[in-house]
Amino acid sequence: MVFDNRPEVVAEARDFTRHFLDGLSPALEEQAAASVELTVSELVTNSVRHAHGTSCSLRLTARRKTVTVAVTDADPRPPRERTPDLAGGTGGFGWPMVRGLAKAVSVTAGPQGKTVRAHLPR
Repeated sequence: MVFDNRPEVVAEARDFTRHFLDGLSPALEEQAAASVELTVSELVTNSVRHAHGTSCSLRLTARRKTVTVAVTDADPRPPRERTPDLAGGTGGFGWPMVRGLAKAVSVTAGPQGKTVRAHLPR
């Protein structure tokens, strides 16, 4: 699914994810589904807030033991760790949260942008 880089797409990406997860058999446990949805929300939000470019794409893949969330955008810079802002509300929580929820995270960068993949337990 391809989204324009605007704040409203985060909700669209969550809806797309719910629909995808509802179609899986066997179904994910509630906590696993919530982790996938949160990961999608965080990675798409990061793309909208920090990446250069006009769009990002979301690809979801389910395997027997994992669900992979892949978000691609036009910015080749990898996500970076930053100190969470406890007072100003400017973030800093998403990337550590994604890395904590996922079994593995990878970033593939090239001249056309990057893809961030998070592999979550099913």
